[in-house]
Amino acid sequence: MATAVREALATAQRSAVHLEMRDSYMRDDPAFIAWQEGHRADPDDRSSWWRPWLDVVAEATSRGVAMRRCRIVSEPVSDYIRYEYDGTFTNVAAGERVRWLPRRRTRDLALPGVDFWVMDEAVVIYNHFSGDGQWSELGMEVVRDPALVKLCGAAFESAWERGIDHAEYRPA
Repeated sequence: MATAVREALATAQRSAVHLEMRDSYMRDDPAFIAWQEGHRADPDDRSSWWRPWLDVVAEATSRGVAMRRCRIVSEPVSDYIRYEYDGTFTNVAAGERVRWLPRRRTRDLALPGVDFWVMDEAVVIYNHFSGDGQWSELGMEVVRDPALVKLCGAAFESAWERGIDHAEYRPA
């Protein structure tokens, strides 16, 4: 499913932003299940947590693409968000900037109803999930409509502006 994002990121030249708004995703993910059973990635053992997605991120950021992710979260956070929080050091190590935005601080923001990526202010990739956080039949939807790209870009920036940097955020 992530092929559209990987392909867009491989050709991105300036920016890639990602807004996540769900409190859980794919709860059947083996890494999440292992985390629930007590496994924690060791920041000092890079080979144990580095994965192909991080290669894509590192390659993009090394050629100057500014990658930013903002996660809107309910507090107290769900187990899944705590899992994401615990593993976000890997995104940061690959060159991505991550912020967390407590949902209560979004009440006056106009946000699309689905997660999305915006690449180079030219394309938006919507991520469609089912109610239980699995990929829906729509999966990823690539849209090049300038009005939608602008709308999503503005929504991301409004959330990013209020977000708390990963180094400073402490999940409630």
